[in-house]
Amino acid sequence: MPPLPINRRNFAWLSTAIAIGGSVTSGCVPVGDGSQADLVWGKYGFSEGRFRTPRAITIDDQDQLYIADKTGRIQVFDGDGNLLRFWSTPQSDNGKPTGLSIQTAQQADDGVPKLLVADTHYYRMLAYTLDGELIESKTIGGVAGHGPGEFAFVTDAISDDEGCFYVGEYNASDRIQKFDPDGKFISQWGGTGDQPGKFVRPQSLLIHNNVLWITDACNHRIQRFDLSVGDVPELIDVWGEPGDAPGQFYYPYDLTLMPDDSVLVVEYKNNRVQNLTPEGKPIGVWGSPGMQAGMLNGPWGVAVDSMNRIFVIDSYNHRVQRIEIDAFRPVA
Repeated sequence: MPPLPINRRNFAWLSTAIAIGGSVTSGCVPVGDGSQADLVWGKYGFSEGRFRTPRAITIDDQDQLYIADKTGRIQVFDGDGNLLRFWSTPQSDNGKPTGLSIQTAQQADDGVPKLLVADTHYYRMLAYTLDGELIESKTIGGVAGHGPGEFAFVTDAISDDEGCFYVGEYNASDRIQKFDPDGKFISQWGGTGDQPGKFVRPQSLLIHNNVLWITDACNHRIQRFDLSVGDVPELIDVWGEPGDAPGQFYYPYDLTLMPDDSVLVVEYKNNRVQNLTPEGKPIGVWGSPGMQAGMLNGPWGVAVDSMNRIFVIDSYNHRVQRIEIDAFRPVA
């Protein structure tokens, strides 16, 4: 489906600020625990600019935010919460996407940047132009199974600098599969378990400097792999354990890197975002359970723009919150 037109009437909700989740609140808004949110936008609904449980976010090099929710839509916003365009995935009756990433022009074999979509319950990765045109030749998967090129429930899909794709999946497989730029299967690793190198729901993937970061969500930890050693990467380290203390995790669902290479981790059940060193030492924490601005309810995703503004998908409050790193409470 091509992107749909947007009219001024669809943006009327953006002009009204409300106190509870789903509001658009500009400026710096103090909340109960002393944290701050620069901007909060979105509310529950099916019309343009609203959300029904947003569960994935990514950002392109123009600072445009792509957000998928349980309507099966992908909505694109600027960093101030203005809706730019949207479209829907081809099918959504069985379930909705849970992962998004950008393949840059430099990574793509045809030089065209793409939005990669983990079409979770249809066992595949979809690829779109950034304007919302489905590129059917770039679809990977579509068959449920555990063999090479088949998938259980797809969680995320990303590209490396060579244009190869890495696709995570959970349920009976709990593995990562690697494909070449044409979508041909190369390798796989992982499997269900709590030993290092195994996974229970590898929910989010990130590649930086030939290192693959994975949120091993139901093992409550982060795993890192060295991609420079060949088609099957080597485990670098595993950090984190179940809990709510700094440096511990309770269902880490997404992560991204700051310019200083520190990492932000969103925790679905701890209702917070942690800032940690690349080795897992906690630096700061933001968020607490609740509905007010600066509070979270089941967050799924996080992204950072070129101005170092942080965007958190506050999933069960059906909204997005924008914060600065200075809003994080330092860890002693």
